[in-house]
Amino acid sequence: MKTLYCVRHAKSSWSDPDLADYDRPLNGRGKRDAPFMADMSVMRELKPDVILSSPAKRALVTANTFRKAHGLKKSELIRDERLYLASPDIMLDVVREVPSEFNVIYMFGHNPGMTYLANYFADSRIDNVPTCGMFKIVSEIEHWHELNDSSARLEAFVYPKMFHHH
Repeated sequence: MKTLYCVRHAKSSWSDPDLADYDRPLNGRGKRDAPFMADMSVMRELKPDVILSSPAKRALVTANTFRKAHGLKKSELIRDERLYLASPDIMLDVVREVPSEFNVIYMFGHNPGMTYLANYFADSRIDNVPTCGMFKIVSEIEHWHELNDSSARLEAFVYPKMFHHH
């Protein structure tokens, strides 16, 4: 059994127009949403074996919030340049390289790729994965390299505004 949790980075700030897209920090809402969603995943005992993240600041900060909440070591978070603004195909390539001994992966990235990826596995259409939105893909496969839309399905989709915590 393999489980992949995909998380779009928390909401980022556009307040500094001179900042490169890559370096944009989280804004106030993002700084609230990331710990909230991380804590929710801890409460539901959705502990990752390994974390994959886009190295862009907004994704990495979100990923590290989850990493710390779950008590994982820094070495258990892998930054992969390919995940920055990646297409679903690229994201799946990255996941398929993960060794089989890891059963639960968290992957942090960006739209529109995350929304396309959700729809690749979903039965009904998902219009948008909002910031800090998270979806769960489950599969009976033994090895990550077998992951595709016929071997896996989207089982859950949650995002901060569903919980009215603001």
